[in-house]
Amino acid sequence: MSYELRIEPLGAAIEVEEDQTILDAALRAGLWLPHACCHGLCATCKVQVVDGDIDHGEASSYALMDFEREEGKALACCARLESDTVIEVEIDADPDARSIPVRDFSGIVTQVVALTPTVKAIHIQLDEAIDFQAGQYINLQIDGGRLSRAFSLARAPADDHHIELNVRLVPGGEGTTWIHEHLREGMAVQISGPYGRFFVRKSEAMPSLFIAGGSGLSSPRSMILDMLAEDPDAKIALIYGQRTRDELYYHEEFLELAQNHGGLAYVPVLSHEPEDSSWDGLRGFVHDAALAHFQQDFRGWKAYLCGPPLMIEACIGALMQGRLFERDIYTEKFISAADAQQLHSPLFKRL
Repeated sequence: MSYELRIEPLGAAIEVEEDQTILDAALRAGLWLPHACCHGLCATCKVQVVDGDIDHGEASSYALMDFEREEGKALACCARLESDTVIEVEIDADPDARSIPVRDFSGIVTQVVALTPTVKAIHIQLDEAIDFQAGQYINLQIDGGRLSRAFSLARAPADDHHIELNVRLVPGGEGTTWIHEHLREGMAVQISGPYGRFFVRKSEAMPSLFIAGGSGLSSPRSMILDMLAEDPDAKIALIYGQRTRDELYYHEEFLELAQNHGGLAYVPVLSHEPEDSSWDGLRGFVHDAALAHFQQDFRGWKAYLCGPPLMIEACIGALMQGRLFERDIYTEKFISAADAQQLHSPLFKRL
């Protein structure tokens, strides 16, 4: 059984299967709705139900309060239709956004590479080409489909049959533990995608600043490789933070890229590297390194932040201190149940 969903003010009507969420149906129809965590935790995908009946599913009471449910609010990532329905959604037009329907893909793991003691690169050859914008992510089915986890695409879109995922081992994380301990070359996998609203805003022709930390290098790497392929002289800065030298993956690649592309500035910084090590680069936190590199003035740049939520919050503060504001700041962060309980800057618009 399926129901009709009308989305206003888009004026679009799509079919939604009985067990399908509003968000999944919209994305697979090529219609982007605001969203982030996809687990009913962050409230980014909140919509207004104008007409019809829905099941709220697993929406948390923190993200969707009782009075909001009574007012007809719902979380698109959890809500399922129980009748033909009309919803209203606030959607900002973006001239750089492409409408790419979410699809399912099959693939074979061709290589598993240890990039650091805690990060592995998973290379997958897909059975058919995937179309995506550099910076987007996919959902990977784990352990025969028992789990699903989101990972950013770490390669440029040009090689559209071959994707790479950089997976950090999260202590106690069921999905990442399974990948690190059980995923092997030759295994069949299933993915869906592309997802996300994290991509370079090329229409404004402004230089691009990327700030990455932890395993947040995946999206910036894809975006930078894609930009350099289009324009070898593109003006780009990458401020890349890790705790120690052995966690600084793709360091040599970016050193070489910076040497071969005069418009690319690469600034690695380590926050917990032992003082007696051979590291002669910057030490400290990535947001402080960014402030120092730009001499506390980010005006005229577009900033793209990718990493742990607390790093992103610190970087937003630094960028605003350096006169860059919301309209020129974009982020990508995956939100866990713990992250959803943290306070976030009210001056920042989540994507």
